[in-house]
Formats: sequence, structure tokens, C-alpha cells
Amino acid sequence: MIKTENRRQNTLRLVETALLLAIATILSLPFLTLHSPWLMGGSVTFGSMLPIVLISHRRGVKWGMFSAFVLSLIQLILGINNITYAPNATYAVAIILFDYLIAFSVIGLSSIFKNIGKNKLLNILIGIVFSYFLRFVCHFLSGWLIWDALWPNEGGLAGWHYSLIYNISYMLPETLLAVAICAISYPMLKTLWEKQE
Repeated sequence: MIKTENRRQNTLRLVETALLLAIATILSLPFLTLHSPWLMGGSVTFGSMLPIVLISHRRGVKWGMFSAFVLSLIQLILGINNITYAPNATYAVAIILFDYLIAFSVIGLSSIFKNIGKNKLLNILIGIVFSYFLRFVCHFLSGWLIWDALWPNEGGLAGWHYSLIYNISYMLPETLLAVAICAISYPMLKTLWEKQE
């Protein structure tokens, strides 16, 4: 009986995760994003990372990190053309790590603040801001240390300065939009945010 229940719970977790990963992927597709001002990558989506935040809160940090890593692989496949700009294997590995694997996997950490206070919504929002900030740091480092070396900025700004402005220009709206969507939808979807294990 216990084995059957465990199998049922594992199946439920896998199906739920697959559906939320599919939603996250669809929400990140170009026809649903604002991306034209960002010629070198980056876009503002309508909450494409929120399904990963939801997985992390429902299933815990470890499963959230695993799910976010799977999404990073999907994003890597969708953005594989970016790797072709790398002049050698070192740059290719750095792009894969900082723009995809680490940058998206950190979203799985969003539930580490879920028990810091009694206000569950506030805990979720803090987790969103924290994990999105970590993603911003990855893209900032990538822009400064990798992309600036490949294509130095000709506008007179230092590489770190240009990367900071460039990556804030889409990660800040992305974060604010995710916070707003979560805050507005939380009262209606409160039970979905509860851990299921």
C-alpha cells in the first residue's frame, strides 16, 4: 500500500513538473516576449520563470533546482545559436554555464525563504527577487567577462558598466512583472503554492 502511494506521488510530481516546465518554455518563446530592444539576448517574458518558482515551493529546493536545471537545458537547446559565436571551447563552456545552466538553475532556489516569516506571499516574493537577482548576476558576469571580450563595446562604456545597464534593462522589468503576477494571482491560487510532499 505504501509502495503504491509513493509511486502515485512520484507520478504526480513528474506529471506536474512536466506540465509546469512546458508552460515555462511556452511563456519564454519569442512570440510571447518583449525582446526587440535586446539585440544580444535577453527578453522580458510574462512570468516564464514563475512555473519554476511554483515547483520549488510545492516540491522543495532540491526538486526546484532539478526542474530549473531541466529548463536550463531546454533554454540552451532553444538558444543554441548563441554558442556558435564562441571562438573556442573555453568560451563555449562559459556561455553554456553563465547564460544557461547556472543562470536558469538558480531560479530553483526561490523557496529557500519560504519559512522566514508568517506571511507566505511575502516569503514567495522575497524568493522571487532573490533568485532573479542571482540570474541577473550570471548574465551580468557573462556580459562583462565573455561577451565584452568577444565584441567590445564601442560606446565608450567600460565592459562591466555596459553589461550592468544592458542586463538590468530586461531583468528588472522581468523581476517586477513576476512579482506583480504572483502578488495578483496568489489569493486565487493560494493552495497551489503549498508543499505537496
